[in-house]
Amino acid sequence: MKRMKAGLVGCGNISAIYFKNLKSSPVVEIVACADMVIEKAKERAEEFGIVNVFTPEELMQQEDIELIINLTIPAAHASVNQAALAAGKHVYAEKPFAVSLDDGRRTLEKAKEAGKRVGSAPDTFLGAGIETARHAIESGLIGRPIAASAFMMGAGPESWHPDPEFFYAQGGGPMFDMGPYYLTALASLLGSMTRVSSSAGIQMPDRVVHSGPKAGTPIRVQTPTHLAGTVDFENGAIAMMVTSFDIPGGSQLPRMEIYGTAGTLDIPDPNFFDGDVRLRRAGSDEYETLPPVFEPVNNDRGKRG
Repeated sequence: MKRMKAGLVGCGNISAIYFKNLKSSPVVEIVACADMVIEKAKERAEEFGIVNVFTPEELMQQEDIELIINLTIPAAHASVNQAALAAGKHVYAEKPFAVSLDDGRRTLEKAKEAGKRVGSAPDTFLGAGIETARHAIESGLIGRPIAASAFMMGAGPESWHPDPEFFYAQGGGPMFDMGPYYLTALASLLGSMTRVSSSAGIQMPDRVVHSGPKAGTPIRVQTPTHLAGTVDFENGAIAMMVTSFDIPGGSQLPRMEIYGTAGTLDIPDPNFFDGDVRLRRAGSDEYETLPPVFEPVNNDRGKRG
């Protein structure tokens, strides 16, 4: 099979796992990389044996590149995606697809006009964990799904990320950063959503970078860091969901549960491809672990390749 030639733009912290996993891909070959800070692109190129290093603008003009992998900061996703489509490239982008509904729609319109494909993370819902849960629901193990809960509750990334400011800028925050994993899993398990309502706030506005060369630098928080809401589904199920960077003490709440008329499913972290799915049948005090529908092959945390 001929491998599709790809160029990767955005050589920051997340890029390493893409370079690593795509090295063994039978369908995609990274032949070039780019970053606004050219030194970052050169470092990744040397680390992973990538011959060609370009600026983002130069990368778009390379005729042999068919696919752009967009790992830029969230606020730049739509503009980079649209530039790639205008240059005649297919696009795969990190989440979120765009930071506004209008930007997302414009990107899809440009893809249609160009006759090109666009895709976006996450794809972890295709892994053994969520697929096993979906099979259990479709098999009727919990009866009719009626409700769900989803919680991503923890401290922000400034404790470990060397360059965390973008998490608190437009397009950042826990919903745009981690929410896509949970919402995509819920959509896969429960179907179409019909209504969303929520409250959001900045509960901890004073933050600093804790690691790396920027340690001690204040962070300007410009986006909600605690969001709580409900989601109504077309099938009648109602989910409650919280995503937060404002819980430094952690939480014992489950990552995700699906509740049905005949039982409850304990769903593994949707940021991973695998994990145990546990079933508690109505009337039982015990959970049983369900066998996976297939064996997982990659569990790098929430990353594609």
